[in-house]
Formats: sequence, structure tokens, C-alpha cells
Amino acid sequence: MLSLPTWKCPEWTFNATLVNTSSPDFIEEWQRRIRELQGAVMVASCVQMLVGFSGLIGFLLRFIGPLTIAPTISLVALPLFDSAGNDAGLHWGISALTVFLIVLFSQYLRNVPVPVPVCSRQKKCQTSRFYLFQVFPVLLALCLSWLLCFILTVTHTLPSDPSAYGFQARTDTKGDVLNQAPWFRFPYPGQWGMPTISLAGVFGIIAGVISSMVESVGDYYACARLVGAPPPPKHAINRGIGIEGLGCLLAGAWGTGNGTTSYSENVGALGITRVGSRMVIVAAGFVLLIMGVFGKIGAAFATIPTPVIGGMFLVMFGMITAVGISNLQYADMNSSRNLFVFGFSIYCGLAIPNWVNKHPEKLHTGILQLDQVVQVLLTTGMFVGGFLGFLLDNTIPGSQEERGLLAWSQIQENSEEPTRAAEVYGFPCGLGSRTCVHSSCTRWLPFWPRLAEHKVGVSQLDLCPQGTHQTRM
Repeated sequence: MLSLPTWKCPEWTFNATLVNTSSPDFIEEWQRRIRELQGAVMVASCVQMLVGFSGLIGFLLRFIGPLTIAPTISLVALPLFDSAGNDAGLHWGISALTVFLIVLFSQYLRNVPVPVPVCSRQKKCQTSRFYLFQVFPVLLALCLSWLLCFILTVTHTLPSDPSAYGFQARTDTKGDVLNQAPWFRFPYPGQWGMPTISLAGVFGIIAGVISSMVESVGDYYACARLVGAPPPPKHAINRGIGIEGLGCLLAGAWGTGNGTTSYSENVGALGITRVGSRMVIVAAGFVLLIMGVFGKIGAAFATIPTPVIGGMFLVMFGMITAVGISNLQYADMNSSRNLFVFGFSIYCGLAIPNWVNKHPEKLHTGILQLDQVVQVLLTTGMFVGGFLGFLLDNTIPGSQEERGLLAWSQIQENSEEPTRAAEVYGFPCGLGSRTCVHSSCTRWLPFWPRLAEHKVGVSQLDLCPQGTHQTRM
């Protein structure tokens, strides 16, 4: 949207000496763009909610197999090798240390317990074994690298010249952000004014929503695989896509400048920490709320040096790529058909967006809305690869076993899986159970858990057990 001629920034904004960030003219320049983006996100989010809550995305799942999911997930991370390398290359020593610590904690020390003092009523003081490195490998590595960068900054070991190599590893490069951030600020809907709507903007964001939904379906399966949970049933996927649309609607109303979707980098974090818990997500949500209201806390995280983030991305993106490729274990990769579908899809998912980014003028048709939709879709590698994988896998002749659909469906139909799927993907703490699950009002809702179809006598949906938090999605 912002690359269109209508929304290009005025020339005077490129000269920092001519810009007064507190002037009404400058404030209006960026706020009118935010208002345009707000309106487009809010309208596009309604489309996503319709696709999710109507069950349309669940209906399409019957045509989505490993050869569609694998390139979609892999292309989330593969196109980012350039940005991850650039961030890490700002100081390879700090980046290498971050990678080393993540690998050390998550792979070599994950089964090493750490004695932790625990106090209880029965025994006044005792020690308990806690697998610290398995639960917090990324957080520990990030904090240690961050601390080292701070020490090297205050001791003036890192260069203070912005043009010198290693300057970006300093923790004071964004010090003005921490100083200027308010202690307390409560965001509210319409804080930038009344949102505006344009057809070009709406179509562009809808194209992004389509890519987001394709990516999210792959993320759901990836999360399930990483935590050892059964594949998500249709009602869970419908509900997930619908709730993501609701999140986009709220983000647009609040004027965040973006939508919400499943964050694939967190899939990589999930694979390293091996912790998949609803309670963790709820706790993280409260932390983010606090960070959003207390400006100083959020600004403090902006001081994390870019090389530390780059080193973390090298590990995360590698994990995401591997998770995507691991879905091919269900398909027969000795088949030349499957090799062609996967290889062609993933290569086009890298080549086509790269060409379109370099030659955007070649796609001009004279219709502004069409140009924007085509450009957004063709510059999104996960959409290009996922669409080609979906198209080729469903049109080139091949048996169900060869395509991996047979093994895919057998996992979902395993005799032990339905009960566990009801436990993992049902509403937490018995919400919507007993009275609502069997209600005639909810039995036709495509996003509502289907207790009866699993033939479960006493379901975990009716309970909120303490021992199942590690597998709740």
C-alpha cells in the first residue's frame, strides 16, 4: 500500500534537518497513512472472519496435504536468509555467541537439571530439579548476549562511530527511544482519527490476508508436530482463522498499523523450548499488555542489539525450514511426481518474488487495484509456493498413498487420537462443554468442538486438569 504513488512520503520528510516530528504537518503526514491502513485492515479482517467462522477454510483442508504444507512453511523462513544474515553480520562475534548459547542450552544441556530451592508446608526447605535450559534456552541466550553487549558498551570496547563495524552491537544506539518513551500511555480505538477506506487498500490487504491464512494453516500443523499433539481438527482450524480475523479487526480499530496472525518465528521458538501451553500464551498476553501500557518497559526491549536478534533468527528460521520439510515424511519422496511438485513449488516461491521485487513495473496493467493485489501475492513466497503445491498436488495424477494423504488421515483417525484431540483442541476449563456441545444451537457451528463425533464418554472438555498444560494448544 505505502509503495503506491499516492502514499509516497513527501521529499521534505527525507531531510532530517527539515523535519520537526512534533509539528502538526508532520504528524498529519503519518497519521493519514495510518488511518488508511486502519480502514483496509478492518474491512479485510471481516473477510478472514467469514472464511474461518463459516468453515470454508476447513472445507478446503481436504485438498491440502503434505506437499502443500511443506513448501508453505519452509518458504516462511527461506526468503528471510538475507535479512537474518544482514542482522547477524553487523557483528558476527555477538551473533555467533548468541547462536552458540542457544545451541548449548537447547541441545547439549536440555536434559541437565538445575537444583532449585522449594519451600512447602510439609518440608520447610528442599531442593527440586528444574530443567531450566530446556524451558528457557532462547531467553537465557538473549539475556546473556544482551548483558555482554551492555558491558562492552559502557567500557567503550565497541566503537562509538556509527560508520564503524560493530557499532550496531552497542545497547545505546536506540537510547533516545528509552528516554522519549512515556512511563504510561493507554491506547484506545480511533486514537489517530476516523479510519478511511479505499478500494485499492482493501484489495491489497485482502491479498495479505489470503497469504496469512495459508501460512497459519501450516503453522497450526507445525505447532502440533513440535509439541507432540495430534493434528488440529477442522473445527480448531476454523476457530483459529476466525479468531485471527477478530484480532485483525481489533488491531485495525486500535490503529497498530498491522494485523495479527500466527507468528512463524514463535513456531521456531516452540521447537527449541519444547513447551506448548495455553497457560504460557495467556501469561505472555498479560506481559504484552503491560509492555503496551507502560512505555518504558516496551522501549527497554528496543535496546536489544540487532546482532543478537540476527543470531537468534539464524536458529529460529533454520528450525522453521526444517519443520516444513519434515512434513514430507508422510509422502513418498521416491516418487518423481512428488519430487517435482515440491521442488518446483519451493523454487518458484523463491524465484518469482525475487523477480517481482526487482521489476515491479513489469506488472502494471493500468488497473490500480489489480496491480496491488498481484504485486502483494507474487511477492509473498509462502503464497506462491503454497499455491503451486496445492494446484499441482491436486491436478497431477497420484494415489492417496503416494501423495501422503493416506498417512495424513490415518494419524487423525488413530484410535487414541480422537480423545486426545478433544482434550487438546477443546475449550479450556470446560468452557462450552456438557450443555453447549450437544446443543442444537451449536452443533451446526463449524468452529465448535464436536464431542459426539469422537465418541468420548467422559471428555477432558468437561475438566480443567492440571497435568495437561504441556500439550494444550
